[in-house]
Amino acid sequence: QVQLVESGGGLVQTGGSLRLSCAASGLTFSRYPMGWFRQAPGKEREFVTVMNSNEGGGTFYADSVKGRFTISRDNAKSTVYLQMDSLKPEDTAVYYCAADPSGSWRDADAYNYWGQGTQVTVSS
Repeated sequence: QVQLVESGGGLVQTGGSLRLSCAASGLTFSRYPMGWFRQAPGKEREFVTVMNSNEGGGTFYADSVKGRFTISRDNAKSTVYLQMDSLKPEDTAVYYCAADPSGSWRDADAYNYWGQGTQVTVSS
């Protein structure tokens, strides 16, 4: 079965950094674009970023994180990363990785596989 497991979340102060990891199994990782979404308390899940299947390939970022977050992947390790710099309290959310989009990369319902999420909390 396909499994996506996020790690690296935690508590950080405003301006700090975290790097999230998502380890995938049960799929041919190098064939699939990978995305990151987040969900804050009381809000719907929102798109953060996506990367195509090639290392060093195309990326797309939500305006709210552009210039601060960086997505990357290591296909040999079947892992996608999210480097988060200059963190703000507004970034506080559960972060999810997702795979196998069937439609728009910006829509959560386009993805068939999801991790269980990792909590990121940014204190002010």
